[in-house]
Amino acid sequence: MTSPFTPPAPLQTAVLFLVFNRPDTTTRVFEAIRQAKPPRLYVAADGPREGRGGEAERVAQVREIATAVDWPCEVKTLFREENLGCKQAVGGAITWFFEHEEQGVILEDDCLPSQSFFWFCEELLNRYAIDERIFIISGYNKQQTWHPEKHDYFFSNFGGIWGWASWSRAWKHLDLEMTDLEKLADQGFFEKLLGSRLGKLRKNQLLSANKKIQSGQMNTWGYPWGYSRHINMGMACVPSKSLIRNIGFGAEATHTTGRQDNIKEEEILFPLTPNYFINPDQSYDYKFITNGSLVEKIFRRLIRALWEKKY
Repeated sequence: MTSPFTPPAPLQTAVLFLVFNRPDTTTRVFEAIRQAKPPRLYVAADGPREGRGGEAERVAQVREIATAVDWPCEVKTLFREENLGCKQAVGGAITWFFEHEEQGVILEDDCLPSQSFFWFCEELLNRYAIDERIFIISGYNKQQTWHPEKHDYFFSNFGGIWGWASWSRAWKHLDLEMTDLEKLADQGFFEKLLGSRLGKLRKNQLLSANKKIQSGQMNTWGYPWGYSRHINMGMACVPSKSLIRNIGFGAEATHTTGRQDNIKEEEILFPLTPNYFINPDQSYDYKFITNGSLVEKIFRRLIRALWEKKY
């Protein structure tokens, strides 16, 4: 982190902490939550998978770490006994969270936030609480920085879900099955929304992901949530500098099995300057989609294949 951060006021916003089987990353992210001292902490964990030696013990250890609250805080837990998989377990946990909260912050066990991330989310959650154009507040900036001399945050058709916040009013639009994807693809919906070049890329990305989800090759809630935002024209607020670092890269990860992306968490200064140009940044969006070389993709697949063969 580049500089110390002094909170402008005590945090008022609830946090959902999504954990599973990684004590090391869970410890680091929990410590960041502990420093922020949210008044309400929701902890959700999927159950251990069958045939994975030692996983039940790691899952139990993680649950202890994630609930070791030593500040004034209401704690609620959703601990699964059986393994539901990422799509149902995480999607269900976020639904559970928004059944209790109108808005809140969501962190997975490998998304390490700076301290200003929490207050960045809180301020923008309050600012755009009734603005139906905005669906998420992202803490992750895939370019590390993006024109910080112009604004403290900007808008995107994508944004990231490595550390984010949202509202129950937005999450209610989640379509986990991406029901009309093929029909909308045939109608040119994504090209109309995102422009010809970017729309075609995104369409093909979603179609490919959906095919893998349907065949059982991929178990994720992320693509359906992105799809749900698109079909409702929902935008993301993205900080001008990344407030999140993903510390979960490696063979043990569920999705981030490649090499570390080198994006670091930074602090952002308050008060935030409002950005009144509520329009997606097309240049950022194009970079968001096209980042990642063929070599990197092959490397990720090789690592995953070796890990799955081992277990």
